[in-house]
Amino acid sequence: MTYIAASNRYDGNQFRRCGRSGIVLPPISLGLWQNFGGVDSFETGRAVLRRAFDRGVTHFDLANNYGPPYGSAEENFGLVLKKDLRPYRNELIISSKAGWDMWPGPYGIGGSRKYVLASLDESLKRMGLEYVDIFYSHRPSLDVPLEETMGALAHAVRQGKALYVGISSYSPERTREAAAILRSEGVPLLIHQPSYSMLNRWIENGLLATLDELGVGCIAFSPLAQGLLTGKYLNGIPENSRAQVSQGPGGGSFLGNFLNEDNLKHVRALNEIANGRGQTLAQMAIAWVLRDQRVTSALIGARNVEQLDDSLDALKKLDFSEAELKEIDAHAKDGDIDLWKGAREGTE
Repeated sequence: MTYIAASNRYDGNQFRRCGRSGIVLPPISLGLWQNFGGVDSFETGRAVLRRAFDRGVTHFDLANNYGPPYGSAEENFGLVLKKDLRPYRNELIISSKAGWDMWPGPYGIGGSRKYVLASLDESLKRMGLEYVDIFYSHRPSLDVPLEETMGALAHAVRQGKALYVGISSYSPERTREAAAILRSEGVPLLIHQPSYSMLNRWIENGLLATLDELGVGCIAFSPLAQGLLTGKYLNGIPENSRAQVSQGPGGGSFLGNFLNEDNLKHVRALNEIANGRGQTLAQMAIAWVLRDQRVTSALIGARNVEQLDDSLDALKKLDFSEAELKEIDAHAKDGDIDLWKGAREGTE
């Protein structure tokens, strides 16, 4: 059956301006880091993507190594584009990235011009696209001159293979340097994609202020703290949970040692606050990330349509009272869950 998008998909439009650019993004965007790879059900992922667009999600975020296996999320997204979303391409913001490991050898990781541009070509091929709307440097590569990485992003724009460029997990200082280099190339830095949640608040220490000053948007990934800020782990680790798998940013999204008693104590307290607001913990976590207008969008994942709907329903209650924010602050403590800190600080 031919897919026809919901006619009311833009009702209640809440789009947010991305920095000082001409682009707006939906307050919640859908990321394909997990659940859309070759090991997952294609039809489930397809249903999630269709439902997201029907509910006004216009931004879909990918990377070269999303899967597993690497590349398969882009391949599956390309199939959904071909089958369902191709007529709506001009209504979509599609992004991809390069920076983490993708293929063997020294030219399959990092920020070199060779890797960045070759990766973009491969991503476009997998998705069946002529261009992406946003192309990111997925991580800082401190062993590569920043001029080389930013020059590659600018070249992608000049080639017409990317309309805008972004960076992910860069420190405030390196963000400022990247923006200056891009500006000298005549290509503005559109957006920064950092990890941010109630248990990982590093961007409040300088990055948000830097982005605001530069006029750069911010899309926060992992607002649910790799699943910690859901009801799933309130009573410990369920069987067959991803929390039992210990991998880094290029693979699984969770480390079991996040589930220490101190973190769980705060999560349970936050869950009680959410219940008092008439929200699920996940909904409150997403709304909390969006409380700051400098955050353009919250980037979520979804295992199925039901999980997607629950997250999108966060938009029904975005306001917080001062008392609620104060109560949340007592439990929104750093939980040592920032998997990307090493890349940002050059220790990995």
